[in-house]
Amino acid sequence: MSLVLNNLKPAEGATHAKKRVGRGIGSGLGKTAGRGHKGQKSRAGGFHKVGFEGGQMPLHRRLPKRGFVSLAKGKSAEVRLGDLNALPVNEIDFAVLLQAGVIGQHALTVKVIASGKIERAITLKGVAATKGARAAIEAAGGSIVE
Repeated sequence: MSLVLNNLKPAEGATHAKKRVGRGIGSGLGKTAGRGHKGQKSRAGGFHKVGFEGGQMPLHRRLPKRGFVSLAKGKSAEVRLGDLNALPVNEIDFAVLLQAGVIGQHALTVKVIASGKIERAITLKGVAATKGARAAIEAAGGSIVE
């Protein structure tokens, strides 16, 4: 047999015959057609929402709500002193940090924290800094411009 598009078919044993329900007692799926006796699930169109408990107050509504998701999360970024030390420029502002990939694209505010070491003089422009970070930058001969 040649390999032509109109001769293609699934491999032997890959497909199974569809269940034909409601086709007589001999089929094993006659009368109730595998739906059991009575009840909502036995009827045509008898479905309900996920979590439905027959009219009883569902579990997800019985339990109390807890916590919240902050909408401000991810809007502020923290930068370590060590990250600033690795940057090739001496004048550092928001745009420089964004360009270098030190902060994420969604950040709206940046704060420098005292983590790591700074060994050269840098100038921070328009970037907030903690007391410890400010002291470390000024000790290294740098400055912070508000």
